[in-house]
Amino acid sequence: MHNNKTNNKIFKTKNTNSNYIYFDHAATTPVLPEVAEVIKQCFLYDFGNASEPHLLGRKAKEILENSRAVIADILGANEFEIIFTSGGTESDNLALFGIAEAYKNKGNHIITSKIEHPAVIMPLKYLEKKGYIVTYLPVDKYGFVNPEDLSKSITNKTILVSIMHANNIVGTIQPIKEIGKILKEKNIVFHTDAVQTFCNIKTNVDELGVDLLSLSGHKIYGPKGVGALYIRKGTKIMPHVFGGGQEKGRRSGTENIPGIAGLAKAAEISSKDLNKKIEIITEKRNYLKNEILKRFDEVFLNGHPELRLPGNLNFTFKYVEGESMVLKLDSFGIAVSSGSACSSSSMKPSSTLVAMGISPQDAFGSLRITIGFENTYEEINYFLECLEFTIEELRKISPLHKQSC
Repeated sequence: MHNNKTNNKIFKTKNTNSNYIYFDHAATTPVLPEVAEVIKQCFLYDFGNASEPHLLGRKAKEILENSRAVIADILGANEFEIIFTSGGTESDNLALFGIAEAYKNKGNHIITSKIEHPAVIMPLKYLEKKGYIVTYLPVDKYGFVNPEDLSKSITNKTILVSIMHANNIVGTIQPIKEIGKILKEKNIVFHTDAVQTFCNIKTNVDELGVDLLSLSGHKIYGPKGVGALYIRKGTKIMPHVFGGGQEKGRRSGTENIPGIAGLAKAAEISSKDLNKKIEIITEKRNYLKNEILKRFDEVFLNGHPELRLPGNLNFTFKYVEGESMVLKLDSFGIAVSSGSACSSSSMKPSSTLVAMGISPQDAFGSLRITIGFENTYEEINYFLECLEFTIEELRKISPLHKQSC
């Protein structure tokens, strides 16, 4: 039993005004106090328009460019290669639509995987209606894309490959470096959705071999509604938001200075001592993983046991419905998820789990637990107690469990 204790930062909810344990960091993260202070400063004092030449405009411009430098430094990129957006979804959309249009004279074939985020899948579905051909690569039981499958799918019309850095549902980290080497030799544009990995694991664009990389603020203890797209120098891309020509004409609109400053501050804090943070979070994750596998029967870990995001765990509990687990645990003051927040209203099983070969019935019984650096062993042990009670109670009333007995 671990007795490790750190500062127990339990967040308050306005709805219950009670202690609440948050294990849903893949959906969003709390905003750090230091980040909130930076945002507040911009709203109240440094509120100028960065396009204006007066004092407040110059101050806003300085904040904008300093923030761009922070993001670029973490990615190992040049400042002019960073474009600020409204978040991961817009960054993905700009990458896909922008490249498809810019390279349409070269070809119309795009390669992706079956387990991408809807912010990638939906734009590609739209492009298919416009005449583009999209190859959706399969994944293995761990959620891995096979680089050989990708290599075999390339044609002389392939203009873009988009493979996420790590999956948001099961946390499996993809072989991006290997894929990047293949595509560099073929001179094919490579985009990765790094919303789950930026400032959670290392994301150096040259080491990964990517030409475009999407990131978002609210996954790294920053604000919602702000993100960025890295665009490698020399990569052609057509803008899809037109106006005053901000962000070098690639994404017009008055810059969201409070959000951008908050994103940069969150990135600065989250990237500091990253290897140590990864080690600590991974230790907690492994403790939780081992305890669940030890305490429960007919439970299965989804995704790779080791090559996964430090704080991500996804389990299938047979004979129990995922949403029922989420609601029951919520009544105990614990936030977890049954899948992606972007599609939690859907009654369909997770497309990621189904693509991994998990039956729709078992996919409905999945629970995603994603921890952050502020979570403690005390919280984890309380969660385990509540989970034991939850599974026992739900299986008692499950007709599927009764049939198996």
